Amino acid sequence: MSGCLSVTVALALDESDLSAGAKVVGNIYSTDGNGVTHRNVVFPCGMSAVPARYEVDPGRYIVSATLPSGTVLSRDAEAREGEDTPVTLRTAPSPYASHSWQYLMGNIEAYETYHDSATIPVPRSRGSRSGVWEGLVQPGHAVFVGDPKPTSYHFDSMLKLADGPAERPTVFEIAQSAPRSVPSLALGDAAARLYRFGAHGPVDEHGTPTRWGGPTGPRQFLVVSLAGKEYVVTLPAPWGSAQIEVLVNERQSPTGSAVSVAVRDRRVGPALGYMSRGAFDAAATLVRDAEALLYAKMENPLAAVAGAYVLVGSELTERPQRWDPWLDHLRHEFDWMGDGSLLWAMRQLRRAHTETQLRAARDGLVEAFDRGVPVFTLGLSRLIHGLSEFPDDPECARRLDQARRLSWRVDLREPFVIVALRGRPQ
Repeated sequence: MSGCLSVTVALALDESDLSAGAKVVGNIYSTDGNGVTHRNVVFPCGMSAVPARYEVDPGRYIVSATLPSGTVLSRDAEAREGEDTPVTLRTAPSPYASHSWQYLMGNIEAYETYHDSATIPVPRSRGSRSGVWEGLVQPGHAVFVGDPKPTSYHFDSMLKLADGPAERPTVFEIAQSAPRSVPSLALGDAAARLYRFGAHGPVDEHGTPTRWGGPTGPRQFLVVSLAGKEYVVTLPAPWGSAQIEVLVNERQSPTGSAVSVAVRDRRVGPALGYMSRGAFDAAATLVRDAEALLYAKMENPLAAVAGAYVLVGSELTERPQRWDPWLDHLRHEFDWMGDGSLLWAMRQLRRAHTETQLRAARDGLVEAFDRGVPVFTLGLSRLIHGLSEFPDDPECARRLDQARRLSWRVDLREPFVIVALRGRPQ
């Protein structure tokens, strides 16, 4: 006979698009070493989530979960023969129910810290002017660029924005069609503003699309002003039916990031959080169907690329994989982003044994660079690594220099590329 542990992680994710909760990664260890051990298993996270049931031998166990934030929750549990033992791992509460997703990702403090005046960090300088471009945008607003110029997200264009003198506001340098000022959602407080986006642009607190009406291209951005800086924020939209959430934090966030982007996807969203912190094993556990994401690329190319990053990042051998040909499909079918070319090139570089194979990998890296700044921050790091393998190639060296210079302005802690512009007029 055996017993059963039914595990959940209690965190209020009660908004309509997250009613089924999220998925996180954990372990079940026998304390005496004789029971069944479950490593890298999936636990549901949410107040109404259905518990995950794991059969174990009778005895005492330690059940633990690591959240995308890096927080580790654990508790002892005793499994009894023939019984189902509930195990609830409890997190500290989020500062606001509306900010629970950002709290799960580690982008905002717990309730007690956030609301305790003795622990509130020193505000960012000029924070009271956050979100203001005089005569253009109201306080508390950001600017949505749904249809950017195709060249605006190329490396030389982004570097010019970051380093060059500003003759006019950034949004007019990026936008092809008229940009739109969007207010933050009426959730939480003004120090931790939220913006959300659906498949066709901004949405309100209930997920209802707001009046946008303008065209949307394959790349979309949000331009944010905060404490004397502007940030060009990559929006990974559209992402199927999932909303994209942007947190603009005027306080010092736990990660140190001023702006954070998260995908409100119950499984892939947490996987992106793990991946951005280098926890590829945990990401791979959540995205066991990464191949399925890759094969469904036409439905959601950005999710397909996320799955490909997990597959390529967790596969350390040179052995051919059945998903290798699909990297070539990503490369050729979605030329509006460089991530597909980059993933293909990195895979080729790992497996190259001849000059011809090495040249093909080199050409893929050049192609990735020329298609523009990657959507995923991990892509920028991988691009720098790949180009550095060709130090004697002047074309690679020139591109490597630009990629490195831009990386100094990119928050590498975030899953999606966010470029901080300095010296822009506020």
